[in-house]
Amino acid sequence: MATANRMKKGTDSLPSYSWEEINKHSEKSSRWIVIDREVYDVTNWSKKHPGGSSVLGHSAGQDATEVFQAMHRNNLSYVNKFLRPLKIGRLEDSEVVPHMDIRQDFAKLEKTAAKMGLFDASFTFFAIVFLHIVVFDIASYLVLRYYGSGWIPWMISITLFTTAQVQMGWHHHDAGHLSIFKNNTLNRFYHKLLICLMKGTCSHWWNHLHYQHHAKPNVIGKDPDVRVEALFVVGNVMPVETAKSQEKVTMPYNWQHRYFLIIGPPLLFPVYFQFMNFRHAYTRKLWLELAVMVSFYVRIYLMYAPLLGGLWGFLLYYEINRVLESTWFTWVSQTNHIPMTVEKDESHSANTWLTAQLKATCNVEKSFFNDWFTGHLNFQIEHHLFPQMPRHNLYKIAPLVKSLCEKHDVTYKVKSLKAGFLDVISSLKKSGELWLHTYNEFHPM
Repeated sequence: MATANRMKKGTDSLPSYSWEEINKHSEKSSRWIVIDREVYDVTNWSKKHPGGSSVLGHSAGQDATEVFQAMHRNNLSYVNKFLRPLKIGRLEDSEVVPHMDIRQDFAKLEKTAAKMGLFDASFTFFAIVFLHIVVFDIASYLVLRYYGSGWIPWMISITLFTTAQVQMGWHHHDAGHLSIFKNNTLNRFYHKLLICLMKGTCSHWWNHLHYQHHAKPNVIGKDPDVRVEALFVVGNVMPVETAKSQEKVTMPYNWQHRYFLIIGPPLLFPVYFQFMNFRHAYTRKLWLELAVMVSFYVRIYLMYAPLLGGLWGFLLYYEINRVLESTWFTWVSQTNHIPMTVEKDESHSANTWLTAQLKATCNVEKSFFNDWFTGHLNFQIEHHLFPQMPRHNLYKIAPLVKSLCEKHDVTYKVKSLKAGFLDVISSLKKSGELWLHTYNEFHPM
């Protein structure tokens, strides 16, 4: 292996490496990452990584300092125990890490947030969140039990049940980001309890996808949330590349802003997520998680089927709930991302943590309703910058983030909820038209 063999001065006898050499180790067979100018070989460790091997693979051959610190803020000392044996050298002193001014200012902001106590969770807040979910869940059952399954109590019940499920989605997201308890083992246990037992969803599957999204938001081929080219093209890069590579039209992408309304928000949960959840648990042999997931469906069947006239009445109730839940979730999540920059990693990896997250995310205006409706993901910018910060503190750090963006001329976008929804459609329309224009250019009649 061709490596720089100049040795680091001092007691550390490990070699120093150039960026040219480090960049070569970006494949599954050899994965190196750089953290605080130290070089680590994570090829084998990536298979054991709790967040999944793909998260480490996406940063292979790159500087992973900021993503590492953001995703492990609560347990840096613990994680460092696993890093030490993986260290193989350090970055050559002559090699430069770009944009150190922004990186240093962001590190100062993170320390300021810690001093302000913004990484400390309010157990009162999360207790209220959990209890209000339980109230909605119980109320949905009681409405049917005491008022029957006529269309008015049926509609009230399914509205309550759907609200409970959506709010549970926001809440398990809190636990999945380790932002509720100081003990990460307790966070992970609570996350499994919420997502598996109370939503029938695989926690391992969620971690596998969601951590990739945070590590490389809106990066083509790395963020699972924009791995959608089979049905949609988003941003300015994907439409062009898809059009150039196509021999014949497989989807009328120029109509995607219309068919999105039919096959996007309504079907994401009841079709795609439902299948992928069980497929993931089965193929990974996660038998305990699978059993707990099944117990959720057994529980709601035993509760609701007798009140809804049996199996078919229950299936109708549940599937309509899934359509409603899917619609709610998809509009909230895509409002913050689809209208933003979608790029390849060659561009993304040149960004700092701050600039990468601000290019891929935007905020929705704060209000009591918006906070509740989105699970505080209207502060998507702050959540992406500080994924382990409890959501009830995101608005407190927002003014400081905005000031830092102004200092470094980074665009900080805030929209109304309505404007955010409309931007999803307009951005899909724009990307679809770009695809059509490119396809006609490269494949003339």
